[in-house]
Amino acid sequence: MLLKTFGWSFAVTALGLVAAVFYGGWTAFGIVAILSILEISLSFDNAVVNAGILKKMNAFWQKIFLTVGILIAVFGMRLVFPVVIVAISAQLGPIEAVDLALTDKDRYQELVTDAHPSIAAFGGMFLLMIFLDFIFEDRDIKWLAWLERPLAKLGKVDMLSVCIALVVLLISALTFGAHAHQHGGAHADKAETVLLAGIAGLITYMIVGGLSGYFEDKLEEEEEREHEEEEQAARTGKPKSAVKLAGKAAFFMFLYLEVLDASFSFDGVIGAFAITNDIVLMALGLGIGAMYVRSLTVYLVRQGTLDDYVYLEHGAHYAIGALALILLVTIQYQIHEIITGLVGVVLIAWSFWSSVRRNRALAAEGNGDQPKAEVSSGV
Repeated sequence: MLLKTFGWSFAVTALGLVAAVFYGGWTAFGIVAILSILEISLSFDNAVVNAGILKKMNAFWQKIFLTVGILIAVFGMRLVFPVVIVAISAQLGPIEAVDLALTDKDRYQELVTDAHPSIAAFGGMFLLMIFLDFIFEDRDIKWLAWLERPLAKLGKVDMLSVCIALVVLLISALTFGAHAHQHGGAHADKAETVLLAGIAGLITYMIVGGLSGYFEDKLEEEEEREHEEEEQAARTGKPKSAVKLAGKAAFFMFLYLEVLDASFSFDGVIGAFAITNDIVLMALGLGIGAMYVRSLTVYLVRQGTLDDYVYLEHGAHYAIGALALILLVTIQYQIHEIITGLVGVVLIAWSFWSSVRRNRALAAEGNGDQPKAEVSSGV
């Protein structure tokens, strides 16, 4: 099972590391290995959230996510994206940008650094909206009940998450603007850039998330009808299988997954520049990492891990919230990638341990040994 799920990842790792040795010797090998680990650690929360969405899709769309989706993730975000942001920010043609990336790596890194505020604002706002919509929703299972209960009540206020996101964006833009004007020069217009990029991230979330949500609601209606049919069919001895997302519903959910993956990869791509400004090594290292994220997503879906460890999804969404704020802070201040990666890992590890404790408590309660308070709190 493990080899079947992670086989392609192992193969891509071997090929990527061999290619790195041929490209730049053992130094390149080391850089690619570090970048791979960086990408996996930064994207573990991505895999958990992906799994939560992917398990709703049918087998065909799960395959599409793992074939077409991986091409978009590896080549689109990890190879093309760094070139595109340089081309846009420096007003160069794509061929010129590629040439610059390969021939003048210092200038290339400088241009990517200049483009960072708009990337961070777009990705930060998209991820922040995911987090806010999650914590303001009333859920049957609560991880940090003392926090999630009052937030669920607040969530009944219409458009609250959008209002909070816009306030956070405005504060980020004004704070950065004040910082930029103190320094003057070419960076003085960055506040406007942050504002526009952040609004673009918000609009992207609302369009893609709105469409996928609309079709998911339609699917739930179908499932209700299917459930009624199942009950009738069960009486005749012919039970039906559960409905999975297909057609338009799955297409927009796939689109949502790709935008989500793109937003998650912002920190990995930007963080990679702290290690190397060689676009080939970046593509190899981040590409290997992206493969493991995909494999891990499939593993979580097929093993039913999210059903067994019910707080994992909560931990991943808290990690998303932390990553969103970190991205917005990096508009002005530099934060080391190790901190970014560790925040996500710690939150998910904590939620996993809480899930294990909950499962033990439920099992013990079944034997009449455990007090109920621990089961309901989850922490």
